Amino acid sequence: MQIDNDLLDFAIKNQLKEPILRLYAWSPACVSLGRNQNDDFLDKNFLKSKNIDVVRRLTGGRALLHDKELTYSYICPVLSLKNGESVVNSYKEISQFLIDGFENLGIKLEFGQNKRPHTKFDYCMSISTGADLSFEGKKLIGSAQYRKGGYILQHGSILFDFDKNLIEKLFNEKTDENCLTCLNRINPKISYDDVKSALLEAQFDDALQVSLPAVSV
Repeated sequence: MQIDNDLLDFAIKNQLKEPILRLYAWSPACVSLGRNQNDDFLDKNFLKSKNIDVVRRLTGGRALLHDKELTYSYICPVLSLKNGESVVNSYKEISQFLIDGFENLGIKLEFGQNKRPHTKFDYCMSISTGADLSFEGKKLIGSAQYRKGGYILQHGSILFDFDKNLIEKLFNEKTDENCLTCLNRINPKISYDDVKSALLEAQFDDALQVSLPAVSV
């Protein structure tokens, strides 16, 4: 998450016109908290026993478990988008490379319900909004944005698999598997390399590809 922050500052400082796309995974597993999210629901001893780190990210929203997933990060100038000033429309414009990439893998994604969630859930993937991408009505990719100095950072979690029992213990809430899915359930033959290749192929023509190691602090 610190690298995402640093890349955003780099783009602002150098006034980059090209977008930056970063794809990465996590080791060890990590819980990221939304910018203003309270962490009182977390059992620190349980996290330590499972070797799970905790980090607070720039973007808002609710907590995510970064484990069996691929994370994407996309940074661009607001004015480089057709509708960059609109939060909702910018989500859709940036997320198009995700839709196109998964279509190349035979997976048709659609945006979630554009409704303000009124729930007590602390786990982000339990809630579907207009910023998220779903497969057959079940959430697969959760995304969030942060804006600074005329630039947008949008990043999100692409689930490959999830441990229902672990998630319920971490977040102290039931996981509704009718609202959540993962790539291993859609097509277990799809690998991390398959997804990375498909997303890079689908990215905007002028995107700047960045390959950096992932860290959790």
